[in-house]
Amino acid sequence: MKRRTFLSTSINASLAASVSLPAPLSLLASELPADITELSASQLSAAIRSRQASCLEVMQAYLQRIERYNPVYNAIVNLAEWDSLLDQARRADVALDRGEYWGWMHGMPQAIKDLANVEGMITTSGSPLYATRVADSDSSLVASLRQQGAIFIGKTNTPEFGLGSQTYNAVFGATGSACNPLLTAGGSSGGAASGLGTHMLPVADGSDMMGSLRNPAAFNNIIGFRPSKGRVGGGDPFYQRLSTSGPMGRNTEDTIRFLHTIAGPVNDQPYSIQERLPEAEQYTPLNLRDIKIGWMGDFENYLAMEAGVLEVCEYSLRQLEASGVTVEPCMPEFDMSELWRTWTDLRHWSRTPAQEMYNDPARRVLLKPEYIWEIEQSLELTARQVYEAGNARARWYREVVRLLEQYDFLVLPSAQVFPFSKEVHWPTEIAGRKMDTYHRWMEVVIGGSLAGNPVVNVPAGFDGQGRPMGIQVMGRFGQDQKVLEFALAYEQVTDYLQQQPVLVEKV
Repeated sequence: MKRRTFLSTSINASLAASVSLPAPLSLLASELPADITELSASQLSAAIRSRQASCLEVMQAYLQRIERYNPVYNAIVNLAEWDSLLDQARRADVALDRGEYWGWMHGMPQAIKDLANVEGMITTSGSPLYATRVADSDSSLVASLRQQGAIFIGKTNTPEFGLGSQTYNAVFGATGSACNPLLTAGGSSGGAASGLGTHMLPVADGSDMMGSLRNPAAFNNIIGFRPSKGRVGGGDPFYQRLSTSGPMGRNTEDTIRFLHTIAGPVNDQPYSIQERLPEAEQYTPLNLRDIKIGWMGDFENYLAMEAGVLEVCEYSLRQLEASGVTVEPCMPEFDMSELWRTWTDLRHWSRTPAQEMYNDPARRVLLKPEYIWEIEQSLELTARQVYEAGNARARWYREVVRLLEQYDFLVLPSAQVFPFSKEVHWPTEIAGRKMDTYHRWMEVVIGGSLAGNPVVNVPAGFDGQGRPMGIQVMGRFGQDQKVLEFALAYEQVTDYLQQQPVLVEKV
């Protein structure tokens, strides 16, 4: 069977990584290498396991694609030496010859967000302070992926210390959107999202404090999933519970597989969700005729929105209505300006450990202004402010619970603006309204972050300039499976994920 035939017949493969495929192939890497990169991660996994594609030719195809497009999009940083990666791929093939199967990511190239450690690789965190820092061990997330057979090829770009929804830093520069490399890929998981959108990666990890899995997914027309807090381990086990790691995929199926790989329970995390997720094969698209959605929009004009954002999102909601979904306008019974104060106080509090860098003049001069501002705000916080922010967060969670007793899901745009020039650090104004902080333009995501509920970004379409937008869909706490099953159903009634960008080799 020719690989073109394999691609055609496997494009609608089921969720099973071990799906039955025809007899193994014997192909050179030079024969249609780019076609391998068109396979979804789930399809690629099946092709490798059934020997339809060798790990070596998969690695060669991805490295060639990175060599071709990464100089323009700047998604992958600190790429490992080709010879070493090809040797690892050969060893993965030898293991299969011996009947050793490491897991669903056996021999698959994987780049990790440059905030997490991969043993022997540099972890810069996007900062000149750590431009040469080599990790001496794997993070827990990386260890989980390694156990499934992934081969680590490098890192994905991120803003300095992951701060900001625009991926640029003084070490590697800015990352461009897969839809237009002159525009930002979003952030802070911008390198991961761009790498997926350009098919330089089959699947990717990210992390999300203030929309860092959702915003870049929207800006690159892919799936990004923020799990329920406690679903994935990592971070401070007690106090700083704003951020979480999570999966990103070219489609929901891949996102589900990746989540299943990194999800807990984690023994040394006291608030780790103890319930295990079902196997990926058990996820099925929801019956949309049973679904009721609360559309929050811009919170009745509280949020500034670039012209066209709401219209793009509402068009995608009308497609859901045509499939039987009930969509109703929805407004929380909560002072949204208080929610913003709550967010900023808790976020600034999380920067307290960085005061040590701030107090060292030699290190402070290497920090970007936005980070310095965050640290200075942490210095002004009082214990009373932190206490009141915690109480307000609890009241917000109770309001979300109340709304989700009326609706299956709450829906918002994934950003307040379309992707903008990657030369612009952050929007200072939206629709004539000034943004008073470097992250105010992403206020739309804080509701999901503060609640800790599962939220998925699904593509919502494009504006007249071809700029992508997404919607974030929030479900009840702990119901990660249901949120992702909604995303599976959403894919069946929309075609946005099939609208692939035209990649360029120079700008």
